[in-house]
Amino acid sequence: MPRRNSPRSENLRRAIAQEAARVMAEHGIQDFRAAKRKAAERFGVAEEGSLPSNAEVEASLLEYQRLFAADTHGVTLRAQRNVALRAMRSLATFSPRLVGPVLAGTATPHNDVQLHLFADRPESVALNLLDRGVGHDVGEHRVRIDAERFQVFPSVQFEIDEQTIDATVFPVDGIRQAPISPVDGRPMRRADASELEALLGENGG
Repeated sequence: MPRRNSPRSENLRRAIAQEAARVMAEHGIQDFRAAKRKAAERFGVAEEGSLPSNAEVEASLLEYQRLFAADTHGVTLRAQRNVALRAMRSLATFSPRLVGPVLAGTATPHNDVQLHLFADRPESVALNLLDRGVGHDVGEHRVRIDAERFQVFPSVQFEIDEQTIDATVFPVDGIRQAPISPVDGRPMRRADASELEALLGENGG
């Protein structure tokens, strides 16, 4: 029979998940692994096997925001989604998709708006921004494309109303299959502009 965790170990995992969520919400740490390690240090836990999953931390983050940031979280999230929509409309030629915490609804004020763009030539995105006089930085992101493989893709960063937009540029056929989510190991949820408009039309944005 599979070994079942004791109530004490389950309580510890839950406590670490809650502390990691607090760290992400209050201190701007966006990396799940870093947040979990910081939380584990507080409880004197060194074993990786005792740490909660990213999905458990995300669930705790949603709960934290519901309990402690109910008055501000919805306002901040709606503002981030509005900025995302503006960015997506301005980059419509690259079939933009919103991904990450701003789409999931778990974003804190520290999170960037994460977009996926699709282009035959990655440099065409930077050229588009340059032609419109939009200041930006170019870089790259290491993305998990399936259970075993990572791949590096170009990226651009720019700002709208002091909100950072972080866009990863994929080949055009990359729109067919989303990379793997760091939260639950499944294909990332992506939303196009019309889907984001529908989210913004719902109560609370």
